[in-house]
Amino acid sequence: LLCFFFLAHAKLANVVCSPTLFPPASPCRSFCSSLLDDLLDDLFRDSLKELELAAEALKVKLQYVDVLDLKDIETAFRAATKGRAQAVLMLTSPFLVSQRAQIADLAAKNRLPAMYPESDIMDAGGLMFYGPNINDLFRRAATYVDKILKGRTPADLPVEQPMRFEFIISLPAAKKIGLTIPPNVLVRATKVIR
Repeated sequence: LLCFFFLAHAKLANVVCSPTLFPPASPCRSFCSSLLDDLLDDLFRDSLKELELAAEALKVKLQYVDVLDLKDIETAFRAATKGRAQAVLMLTSPFLVSQRAQIADLAAKNRLPAMYPESDIMDAGGLMFYGPNINDLFRRAATYVDKILKGRTPADLPVEQPMRFEFIISLPAAKKIGLTIPPNVLVRATKVIR
């Protein structure tokens, strides 16, 4: 089994530290970009380390593709097809999520089952999503805001992990690529799109 992973963290630094906010030669732009790159590199490094451990245990070969702009998306799917990928896992990034319709469409056209990092992608035709329930995270964040506004010191509040997770499967997307989702997988889904 070969699985492709899309990486696209450089785009965020380009957006947040854009020339409209900071002139290209500005030390602030350089600092902003450097800070974001370091932060995102750490986040991706941790994610990739976990993925590699899981892949090793499952005997899955991983292949990574950098997607930094629009033209890279089609190139990535061509590489996935050429490399005989059997699945795609998209890592989260603002840029990739903004291109969710194109990515879901290319996954379907290339008949590749894909797992997505955000539930919004399911509305664009994605096959599967597994991750924290975003609405629950926002609700829980509101309780933190409430506590802070009532005088609690943020440093005294505990860091919490997500408590509610979602597993969403789209049967129309599965049908589009000729994939039959086994009943024992469907019963584990928190939502099945029919």
